[in-house]
Amino acid sequence: MTRNQSPGRGQRAADWADGRLGIYSLARANLRKIFPDHWSFMLGEICLYTFLIIILTGVWLTLFFKPSMGEVVYAGSYVPLKGVPMSEAYASTVDISFEVRGGLLIRQIHHWAAIVFVAAMFVHMMRVFFTGAFRKPREINWVFGFLLLFLGMLDGFFGYSLPDDLLSGTGIRFIEGSILAVPLVGTYVQMFLFGGEFPGHDIVPRFFTIHVLLIPGIMLGLLVAHLILVFHHKHTQWAGPGRTEKNVVGMPLMPIYTAKAGGFFFLAFGLVALVSAIATVNPIWAYGPYRPDQVSTDAQPDWYMGFAEGLIRIMPGWEIGLWGHTLNLGVLIPFALFPLVLGAIAVYPFVESRLTDDDREHHLLDRPRNAPVRTALGAAWISVYLVALMAGGNDLIATHLHLSLNTITYAARVGFFVVPVVVFVVAKRWCLGLQRRDRDKVLHGRETGIIKRLPHGEFTEVHAPLPRRELHRLTAHEQPRPLVLPAAVDENGVARPAGVLTRTRTRLSRGFHGEGGRIPKPTAEEYREISEGHGH
Repeated sequence: MTRNQSPGRGQRAADWADGRLGIYSLARANLRKIFPDHWSFMLGEICLYTFLIIILTGVWLTLFFKPSMGEVVYAGSYVPLKGVPMSEAYASTVDISFEVRGGLLIRQIHHWAAIVFVAAMFVHMMRVFFTGAFRKPREINWVFGFLLLFLGMLDGFFGYSLPDDLLSGTGIRFIEGSILAVPLVGTYVQMFLFGGEFPGHDIVPRFFTIHVLLIPGIMLGLLVAHLILVFHHKHTQWAGPGRTEKNVVGMPLMPIYTAKAGGFFFLAFGLVALVSAIATVNPIWAYGPYRPDQVSTDAQPDWYMGFAEGLIRIMPGWEIGLWGHTLNLGVLIPFALFPLVLGAIAVYPFVESRLTDDDREHHLLDRPRNAPVRTALGAAWISVYLVALMAGGNDLIATHLHLSLNTITYAARVGFFVVPVVVFVVAKRWCLGLQRRDRDKVLHGRETGIIKRLPHGEFTEVHAPLPRRELHRLTAHEQPRPLVLPAAVDENGVARPAGVLTRTRTRLSRGFHGEGGRIPKPTAEEYREISEGHGH
């Protein structure tokens, strides 16, 4: 543009918008934002991309699905169901599968994307947990992530309950029984959800509203808040040369990161579509419509809800009578344990912060081995989840492996209490062993495989010093000291014992950061002394 040439219409519109909204200055400040590069950070991107796939395919499915419990007689192209009475919800889902062009593939993509979405969130949260990325200032973002995981599991249950097939109807009956086991309010909640006696005529329309509008709207708001906080706090990064708590080493958002993210989205979409085209999930036409007097064989929910059913199957069928009313503990206790097992990971950042008395900001990640107690607790929590998941499929294990159903159930009951303890001990000792190995590598260097004979006849292996980058990686972590029990005195100067909470907190802190919870990392003096001895 020459000096005397007036700006074009598009430039004038951009200048007008920037003068009122500040878009250009905002974009210029943020589009060059730096993001670190590591394969584990892609787990969060998989969550985002599969959520977008779910939204896109879900909008398409709502154009053909009829959320109605009105009874019709099937007269479509699927011959085995011709003349069978069913709900409009089931009939419309069968029509989507066999009458609508591409409908079955879209259904499969929607369902598989939901499965991958929850799995990716689960693995992503475990990555954040084991690396300590939840610490200040990211505790609130951790809670947002937990709520997204919980709502994703809940919305998945509502979603596969919509077709009103025999499998989903069995799951709804399972949930109804759990709700009725809650004292005082259980019957009112059941009437609110079902609009009457089971199965009622309102359950599918109400589940449809919850599945399509309520929960996705909340999740979308949480997702936006989650991304805003990630953008605001900057991304965590692994320790390394030049990386500190006050900088970020990586690549800019535009154009490198955006180009990689865009390609990864289409790759994720393509893989989900490929799996959906090859592996069938939830073939409702094989189950048939729901009938209260029938139950499908091998009835199993999606994997992420399997542990909830496992808690029910592990629990003995205990009942007690109180004031003329029966309290079904066999269902009530597992129903209460379901949110407690999940909620344990939601509150953990605040518990660890309280035990360590750490109020500093953390932007560098921990290697899991350098936090043995945290890693052991996470591994123990996963073992509880897996034991309950296995118990949820005890009938399948019994039939496929020709084992006793009662034996599997009793083994799961014992394992629910024993396996987490064993896993905690093994994981902690494993981490301590890896810390000892790192310490030896720092002090003595790496093994070269070269054997040298000393003048006095002794054979020894030659060790080569580690590169400075590797030395930094193995020694960059902090080792906080455990809390010390404060000396409490009264107004007369007489010592008095500390409170129960203070003593408990001090003991837990000692277990977390005490001698049994870590191997002291090598000091510079030790390194110099041994290096001089090796002749480095």
